[in-house]
Amino acid sequence: MSDVAIRVEDLSKKYIIRHLNGARSGDGLRHALQDTAAASWRGLRGRFKRGARPAAPASSFEEFYALQDVTFEVKKGEVLGVVGRNGAGKSTLLKILSRITEPTSGRVGIKGRVASLLEVGTGFHPELTGRENIYLNGAILGMSRVEVRRKFDEIVAFSEIEKFLDTPVKRYSSGMYVRLAFAVAAHLEPDILIIDEVLAVGDAAFQKKCLGKMEDVAASRGRTVLFVSHSIPTVRSTCSRALLLKGGRLAAAGGVEEVLGQYLADGMEFGYSRLNRTRRIGGSAECSISEAWLTVEGSKSSEIEWDTQFEIVMEIEVERRVNLAPEYLIRDSNQHPILFSPSGLQQGFKATLDPGRYTVAATCPPMRLASGTYYIDLMLAESGVRFYDRYECGLRFTVPEIGRPPHGWVYTQGHAQGFIPFPVDVAVQEIGKEQVAETEPS
Repeated sequence: MSDVAIRVEDLSKKYIIRHLNGARSGDGLRHALQDTAAASWRGLRGRFKRGARPAAPASSFEEFYALQDVTFEVKKGEVLGVVGRNGAGKSTLLKILSRITEPTSGRVGIKGRVASLLEVGTGFHPELTGRENIYLNGAILGMSRVEVRRKFDEIVAFSEIEKFLDTPVKRYSSGMYVRLAFAVAAHLEPDILIIDEVLAVGDAAFQKKCLGKMEDVAASRGRTVLFVSHSIPTVRSTCSRALLLKGGRLAAAGGVEEVLGQYLADGMEFGYSRLNRTRRIGGSAECSISEAWLTVEGSKSSEIEWDTQFEIVMEIEVERRVNLAPEYLIRDSNQHPILFSPSGLQQGFKATLDPGRYTVAATCPPMRLASGTYYIDLMLAESGVRFYDRYECGLRFTVPEIGRPPHGWVYTQGHAQGFIPFPVDVAVQEIGKEQVAETEPS
């Protein structure tokens, strides 16, 4: 009897993209609205002048392949990680496997019942309560009412939303949506569990709980999991095998370390001297990072010598009043955490910011790092309580080769000395204003 749960053969998905002839490169919504209004006015003017229907604006069409000739197999009980840059085709692949969209060509064979968690609130009816949506999701997955009732208490306990169980889910926060959706998908005993990056919305404790549940579903119950994530440590610790998608094609498949090594090498093509937007892993909407970079003696740089002080600079946008405590984590070339600076918890820093745009500059002391490549996680937090915005490996820098290793350095590539805290001096300034935002101890 075959042990293959999913078989994908020469899978392709083609979309037709329309372009207005003469459109300007890089046109956005504003230009599109302007062009539409102008075309409507020209059409009305022409009709009144000549009494004839105006010609439709000329357009051209382009074929775009979100996926092209993708072939792979997933065995029963396997946890398969799917990685790739934004736009690589990961979500399209999962939607085809979940029977949400049809492929243009190719074949997909799936053996068993599939549960998918692709977007926050997928399969939920906003007007129904959490309790009612548990039964609705169960029915969608092909479960009987008796089966759902048998698992009901476990689902509620895992989701931790007992207090709001009889509240319509349209009033739930995104985190509550994810808690309930994952609890339903994981506990209703699907043969195959498909999860997109949606878990990044939840808090750190719940993410850890979900990952533990995924491992339990695969290991002890022999079920198959497909997991899309930009979090390299999560894929490394959770998955038994990985796929790398690049431009809609399968670029690599095999062992986790091998595939992730190629993924990271591809990431260096476009550099990390400025914020790498493909590495955002979630947060709320109150406060977000719009740009980030490193400076040495006031000049932007992605090369930092071992004995040099430098700054981590972020431009942020605040939508509503927040209590901000930025946090930073430095990783080695394998993306293992080595240095951490939780400014709110460790240093008692907190900035109360009203809506607006700000720069957040963290002055870092000399790190005494060995030569090599390093990455920086950027986090806008509420004094360690939750994340407003978070980028994993959002910046990259290198430490050049040195003639002789300095005595007492903190870290040598491949030989970590531990997860070491480091101090930073944070200054917050509103863009366009001279004074620094007031800060107060948390």
